[in-house]
Amino acid sequence: MEYTVSAEEIKRVKGLGFLQDKRYPDVFNARVITVNGKITAAQHRAIAEACEKYGSGEAAMTVRLTIEIQGVKYENIEPLRAFLAERGLTTGGTGKKVRPVVSCKGTTCQYGLIDTFSLSEKIHKRFYEGMRGVVLPHKFKIAVGGCPNNCVKPDLNDVGVIGQRVPSVYADKCRGCKKCRVESACPIKTAHLEGGKIVISPDACNHCGRCKNMCPFGAVTDYADGYKIYLGGRWGKRVAQGRAMSRIFAGEEEVMSVIERAIFLFRDEGKDGERFADTVARLGFENVERKLLGE
Repeated sequence: MEYTVSAEEIKRVKGLGFLQDKRYPDVFNARVITVNGKITAAQHRAIAEACEKYGSGEAAMTVRLTIEIQGVKYENIEPLRAFLAERGLTTGGTGKKVRPVVSCKGTTCQYGLIDTFSLSEKIHKRFYEGMRGVVLPHKFKIAVGGCPNNCVKPDLNDVGVIGQRVPSVYADKCRGCKKCRVESACPIKTAHLEGGKIVISPDACNHCGRCKNMCPFGAVTDYADGYKIYLGGRWGKRVAQGRAMSRIFAGEEEVMSVIERAIFLFRDEGKDGERFADTVARLGFENVERKLLGE
């Protein structure tokens, strides 16, 4: 097929969030940005109207929780952008930049340990919107998960954040019940009785918090909420599982600081065309972690 739009123009509009539809010479799919996949009813209506007015009448969700307006003719690109802008919506999410953040529904989910909507919105504003002009060696993806269920696969993103609830065990309060409620509540069977006392291995525990308030005698009562951060994950043609940093972070600002340092490290020390996973592997995980912790 011979395209009727020049290669230079195809590249330019891709940077605006309009991806060439390979089936047609002058048709594009427009990526409408969402904040962690959440939009209002009014925005839904605006996108639906835009689909009918400027596209094929169809929309599709991307794996990064943006919405693609399908079938936008080249001459409708600028009218569509103006229409969306009037309604507080933008297109984008492409290029060698920080991409829109994704999160699970941990804010409302029964298993969520952190406010994923709030944190991911802060990340979106500070790093996707705030660093729009920062060009990186490659795309940079961030995901926020509310708990160790990992529904949004934080460990397969360049940086992934997961909510944590770390238990403290008071063996002197344990009465060695024949049917231990803490042991029964542990979904990964890490909590167990050993010598008549409850034991939770710090290295094996995934900090899901399911055992909270289960012991009626207070053997496992106190918990510290926090955040685990994974570095260097990636999916695609070559998959890499991110590696967890060696500490649990106590507050959101610590998390934001690590993400910011990771982005700038990637900008300054990454090689053009390589993903952050490759940068971490090349520099060494321990070395990268020290830099991100400011050591």
